[in-house]
Amino acid sequence: MIDRNNPSPYYAPTGGHPPQTQLLTDRAVFTEAYAVIPKGVMRDIVASYLPFWEKTRLWVLSRPLSGFAETFSQYIMEVSPGGGSERPEIDPGAEGVLFVVEGQMTLTLAGETHQMAPGGYAFIPPGSDWAVRNESGSTVRFHWIRKAYEAVDGVDYPEPFVTNEADIEPIEMPDTNGCWATTRFVDQSDMRHDMHVNIVTFQPGGVIPFAETHVMEHGLYVLEGKAVYLLNKDWVEVEAGDYMWLRAFCPQACYAGGPGRFRYLLYKDVNRHMKLSGFGAR
Repeated sequence: MIDRNNPSPYYAPTGGHPPQTQLLTDRAVFTEAYAVIPKGVMRDIVASYLPFWEKTRLWVLSRPLSGFAETFSQYIMEVSPGGGSERPEIDPGAEGVLFVVEGQMTLTLAGETHQMAPGGYAFIPPGSDWAVRNESGSTVRFHWIRKAYEAVDGVDYPEPFVTNEADIEPIEMPDTNGCWATTRFVDQSDMRHDMHVNIVTFQPGGVIPFAETHVMEHGLYVLEGKAVYLLNKDWVEVEAGDYMWLRAFCPQACYAGGPGRFRYLLYKDVNRHMKLSGFGAR
């Protein structure tokens, strides 16, 4: 859980470029089952820009990709003082989650204004009226996770909300002595939501003690610490600032390395039937 009285514990990229003397060998990898995008590749030359966003750049960590992970996109947004957008989302069918990792910003959502700081979390339903503005004197950096909302006849649309992870008690996994816990921002049984964006925390030495193999796609951004992570058949070292992108059914597990805790922001798609159209259904 974040301490509001201390600087942000989360890693956030700042761009720049390595020197010409730096070796090219790094941990970046893209396979048929997963990708690892290490923090060292988030440089100025690979930054992107968006319409209607002022004094803003971003790094695209993932996007819907046929035959891989198909349900979501994830950005790290970097908004300079005075920047932001009055028209941030141009897709009326897209829902989103914002999670602040560095700095402060003002979010206007459904007619209400919220001051967001590190640990700040906002859920934005599709079709929402919202805006972001950096009214501070320093850069703000935040994750923006987007998904095409899957409406279901008879199920209400989810409502917007804004909170901070400091206000939510993590839920410990059974029989782990507190070594593995999840901060959940929505109730798992709330069928209005078709995606979850949680924070998973491992204490040093904590493990996922089996190879999770499931239908949910994942985006995992390491907020703090380091670990050895099983991705498909490979054990990969990851640290704060790295991003792991997993397709459905990619086996995964981890050992948290210490000396501090290992934490990541986790996306997964949930609570909907598997689509059959386009796969030979009649």
